[in-house]
Amino acid sequence: MSTKQHAAVPKVRVIGGFWKQKTSMVAQEMVPYQWKALNDKIPGAEPSHAIENFRIAAGEAEGEFVGTIFQDSDLAKWIEAACYVLADKGNAELDAQVEEAIRLVGKVQSPDGYINTWFTLVGPDKRWTDLAWGHELYCGGHLIEAAVTHFQVTGQRNFLDIMIRFAEHLMTTFGPGGRLADAVGGHPEIELALNRLAEATGDERYAQLATHFVDIRGLHPENFTGQIPLGFEIPKSAWFEPDYFLAHAPVREQHHAEGHAVRAMYLYTAMAQQAKRTGEQKLIQTLETLWKSTTERRQYVTGGLGSHAMGERFSVDFDLPSDTAYTETCASIGFLFWARAMLDLNPKGEYADAMEITLYNGVLSGVALDGKKFFYVNPLEVIPRIAHKRSDLAHVKTERVAWFGCACCPPNIARLVASVGNYAWSIDQNVRIDQYIESEASFCLGSSPLTMRMKTSYPWQGKVSLSVDAGNGTFEVKLRVPGWCQQYSVKFNGTTISPPLEGGYLRIYQDWKSGDVVELDLDMPVRFVSAHPSVSELAGKVAVLRGPLVYCTEEIDNGPDLHTLNINPLGPTSDHDFIDFQDEKTKLTVSGSKHRTRDGQSLYQEWSTREAYTPIEITMVPYHSWGNRRPGQEMRVWHLAEYPQ
Repeated sequence: MSTKQHAAVPKVRVIGGFWKQKTSMVAQEMVPYQWKALNDKIPGAEPSHAIENFRIAAGEAEGEFVGTIFQDSDLAKWIEAACYVLADKGNAELDAQVEEAIRLVGKVQSPDGYINTWFTLVGPDKRWTDLAWGHELYCGGHLIEAAVTHFQVTGQRNFLDIMIRFAEHLMTTFGPGGRLADAVGGHPEIELALNRLAEATGDERYAQLATHFVDIRGLHPENFTGQIPLGFEIPKSAWFEPDYFLAHAPVREQHHAEGHAVRAMYLYTAMAQQAKRTGEQKLIQTLETLWKSTTERRQYVTGGLGSHAMGERFSVDFDLPSDTAYTETCASIGFLFWARAMLDLNPKGEYADAMEITLYNGVLSGVALDGKKFFYVNPLEVIPRIAHKRSDLAHVKTERVAWFGCACCPPNIARLVASVGNYAWSIDQNVRIDQYIESEASFCLGSSPLTMRMKTSYPWQGKVSLSVDAGNGTFEVKLRVPGWCQQYSVKFNGTTISPPLEGGYLRIYQDWKSGDVVELDLDMPVRFVSAHPSVSELAGKVAVLRGPLVYCTEEIDNGPDLHTLNINPLGPTSDHDFIDFQDEKTKLTVSGSKHRTRDGQSLYQEWSTREAYTPIEITMVPYHSWGNRRPGQEMRVWHLAEYPQ
């Protein structure tokens, strides 16, 4: 069987700035830390047992399976993250760990290609009997994605061949004539993996199986009702009906973002990949409808998704509470995948804008600045003394934690951040810059090899320099102007130019040669954003943004009772270097006031014009970095707006 890599994919290295710090943190801290966590060597952390499960299933250790039924996926995502790290810089110790993990996966594999430690150790007679909850396709999908990345990075086939055998097992089981040809898994993911496998191997049968899984989803909603899950307990309730699995209707008849937020994002990503491949207009129209449902009525300002804790799911339009928000980190990562797939389908700036907001806020909030503690849930308001005492806030952690029993998010963040450079550049017959990440890209346009370099202080400043370091050719460079930017300037080799702006991208067509430089300067003022009037929770409130960053207040800067702060959107603002905040560069101060407390007064009293408000400067920090200086304190994104007469 042949193997190939997509010719248009550039080789990208992150070389400096904000994202170099993040990718270095993943390489130096997060990936080694997570290897220890997967081996249960983090004191005080919840045990993972993921690697031990493989050792037991491989016959190399004694014991019983421990963890969730989908525990295998944690190791798969870690392998993928580690491979991205190895692509950037060799590391003999990490390489050995990856090869050990791959060896264990191969040894667990059954003669027919099947791989799953829970079913091998706990329910060998139950394989493929619980497609709603069993996560076999989900775990297998993540292993396939890891194998594709390993092959692309190393050129070695050992892991790829293991997962090809698994994929062939899927073909005989779920493909044409298979005994489960009318069945689909409860958690979409395998579709993304099969599409990647088809691209890596050149075998379109895998993409066709992914298409089959998309097309039959929702044809048999009865398969997702009334089944007692294997491996864990789920309460019988309205929150776990077929819509939870996105199986309540055929995908082309789904018009609202529904169900489990991560499942939805992975499904929509697969749908967009399929639409790109087939050009089917009905599917494209459905995706555009779902995009509007998600981004215009059911998404938080941070890019977070899923307002309802029970079922980690969407609820209804404009239900976006700040304190009880679930907004799982994996849902933000899934949205990033979907937005990228939509951008590949139709290169409009709005998709790249949505990627940017989610990347800098909803994703990065899930990991501490040191890479060793994590949030699973990312609310927009935290009052620890209340969160610790209310059952409807039981899902909210007021401090990042060392690991989770259900640890899907930490390795997902690692693989996303480690591969972030791949979201900056898109290459076809031309060059498109989607995200401003200091990086170097090597690629071919036709038969011409080129190397281009992007330098920037983004997201702290809006200056971007794009240069041709080697090669030449006649082509178009497209530079995104974010939707939040109202003023900008462009220079080519020092001379101001006025290229056309179409679909959110500046189009610069040149006969490029080595040494050419384009400079883009994006104006980056502080912005005050209000919510749609139908979001009752946010009536009269504002959020503060600058560039792609959402800002929040913390108790450490402003004292307790952050709800008593009022922000004046018409007042002066300033930003400063935040020199004591590890890698972070900017804090903001905005004008406002603070309502004085009523110590000694009655709980309720008549309102008076003498209600006391003290003018103050309010200090704000990037939302993604809250809780790093003094964990366990109050945080808030939205504040009442004050409009002085």
